[in-house]
Formats: sequence, C-alpha cells, structure tokens
Amino acid sequence: MILRGRCHVFGDQVDTDALAPGPYMRKPLPELASHCLEAVDPRFAREVQRGDIVVAGRGFGIGSSREQAVQALLHLGVAAVVATSFARIFYRNALNLGLPALACPALVVRAGDELEVRPQQGEIENLSQGTRFACEPIPAPLLAVVAAGGLMPWLEARLAARRGA
Repeated sequence: MILRGRCHVFGDQVDTDALAPGPYMRKPLPELASHCLEAVDPRFAREVQRGDIVVAGRGFGIGSSREQAVQALLHLGVAAVVATSFARIFYRNALNLGLPALACPALVVRAGDELEVRPQQGEIENLSQGTRFACEPIPAPLLAVVAAGGLMPWLEARLAARRGA
C-alpha cells in the first residue's frame, strides 16, 4: 500500500469535536463532514481532495470516542492521517474504519506539500522537499484490516472464507 497526496497541516490537540462538531452529529454524514475541522481551518472541508493526507502534531483525535470523526475524514476523501501522536481511541477507530493512521514524531512538512506514505514500511517521503522520514509502521494484522476497508469488511471476508472452506 502506497498513498500519495497533498498534505493539510494542523497543530497539537485537534479534538474529535473539531473533526465531528457536536451540533451536526445527528445530521447526515455529508453535512457533518462539511463542517469537519471548520473550527481550526474553515476552508478544509471545501478544499480537501480525495487522496489528500492530514498531518498534525501531538494528541490528534483527543476527546470523546466519536467514530464520526473518522467517518467525516473518510467521506471527504482523506487517504491517511499522520501525527506526532494520537489519542488511543481515535487511532483504533481510524484503523477499524479503514483509515491509515501513522505516528511520526519528526515529520517536517508545509501545507500543500506532496507526500508519499508507505504504512507497511513506516516511511513517509516529502516529494515536494525531497526528504524522507521514518514513522511507526502499521502492524501487518492491522494493515490487513485497513486494506479490507475496515474491521467489518475484514470480518465479513474472514467469515465468508470459513464458510467456503
């Protein structure tokens, strides 16, 4: 799995309320997603493109355990999230819903840089600046979940394979 896209850069402690704002939680996903990160960058939901990569600092996804935070990013077409560190529940929700999340403590990027992310190898290349960074690879069993599109499709495939055996 190799992901390539333009990066959107955010700081530390981006919480799930910024990703999936409370007032829109009961709205359909497209409406909720249209407000994703508007408290931090009002243009994000309008400007993000399919395949783009979110880059952030420490504690990305802190706050409540909202699967909608990940769903909003996926709906907008975000291909991966790279952060210095993640809230544990966000990290697991991301992988369970099929969104690669990589911890990379030393990544140096500018908004708009083009990145190539290799989750299995734990490598990120900033194609715009010609630099490479090591990050924590996604363990193979979790990468299989991501590659399947999330935990539910992965489980369904495993169950179907058992029935067919």
